[in-house]
Amino acid sequence: MKKRICFSLIVLILLSICLIALSACGSEAETEETLYVYNWGEYISDGSDGTVDVNAEFERYCREVLNRNVKVNYSTFSSNESMYAKVQSGSASYDVIVPSDYMIERMVKDDLLRPLDISKIPNYANVDDAFKGDNVYYEGDSDDIYSVPYFYGMVGVIYNTSIVDENDKQIGSWDLMWDAQYKGDILQFNNSRDAFGTALYKLGYDVNDYDETKWRDALDELLIQKEIVQGYVMDEIFNKMKSGSAAIAAYYAGDYLSMYEDNSDLAFFYPEEGTNIYVDAMCIPKASQNYELALHYINFMCDTDIAIENALYTYYASPLKTVVENEEYQAAIAEVHDDAMNILYGETAKSVPTQAYLNLSPEGIKGLNILWEELKAKSSIGNGIYIGCGIILGVIAVLAVYQIVKKRRWAKLYD
Repeated sequence: MKKRICFSLIVLILLSICLIALSACGSEAETEETLYVYNWGEYISDGSDGTVDVNAEFERYCREVLNRNVKVNYSTFSSNESMYAKVQSGSASYDVIVPSDYMIERMVKDDLLRPLDISKIPNYANVDDAFKGDNVYYEGDSDDIYSVPYFYGMVGVIYNTSIVDENDKQIGSWDLMWDAQYKGDILQFNNSRDAFGTALYKLGYDVNDYDETKWRDALDELLIQKEIVQGYVMDEIFNKMKSGSAAIAAYYAGDYLSMYEDNSDLAFFYPEEGTNIYVDAMCIPKASQNYELALHYINFMCDTDIAIENALYTYYASPLKTVVENEEYQAAIAEVHDDAMNILYGETAKSVPTQAYLNLSPEGIKGLNILWEELKAKSSIGNGIYIGCGIILGVIAVLAVYQIVKKRRWAKLYD
């Protein structure tokens, strides 16, 4: 009897062990992987307003095709400099980031990026040759090792035709951004490279040659402008320009089309003096914990259908030839603005001189940071405070003299 009980107990124990083992295997198969993606704000189709949720589609692709349970942890940054500081400090670990041209060059030099295995990105074939090899708009990745282009475009000036006189002679030039008659209605970039870029282009200077004298000339221009700007902004520009609470701003062509969709009073031009052309590209940081999955994500973003969804959500220019040549894409973007294809890819985009930002020398980076701090530290508000304090001190001095004179008169009366 005891033997039977012991045998039964052994069977039960073995069954329990098997069940636990099977359960463990099942949980391992269901283990969730996290892919950390760090991108610009408003830069991916997110499922809002009936659009495709691209990150959700990638998660579904992982489940159905890769047989992996993946969750995309997606966060955003507002400038290359803030992104660089976070990656360089190691305070957060990302698997895919989307820096701009000059910042890619800097991160390569600082050994912050991991080389890509292009053989595992078959959709790279969809990328136009103009963005490959020696044709890239930036130095440091002519062998297509560290980056795959995501979007590109040019900086222009957006203005509200209901506020800005359409006969204003400054239209077509960077000078419109310095027009004092629109004081309080002008917005400037809230990042050092783009803000100084507007002044350097205006002056006709090379934006990649750090000459302290010339860059201080640019600082002087920005200090003059600071007296009339409403503020320094990035993503906040959308609400301000769409609502009409600001009238003039330097920003990206794709964002102009997005704003125009909500406010048809907005117009756009590329400044005749020249402007910035940029490429934002997907890279894998050296600290990535999920390299293979990051390659899958980059390849997924280069799928034509997915790239079209992103292009129609952001209105930025796509570096994928399969997107630009797609008739459905062309028709859809034309519905946003009659001249959209021309602004993004055509003669309008080719009508002015362009220059891409290159990574500055260490001396240049340090100098730019110092100049940016000087610009932010000096303000018309501060000058107003000094003037106000001077007036108050003057009034106090007058009152003090009055009291002294008054006391002397009373003293004479009593003498």
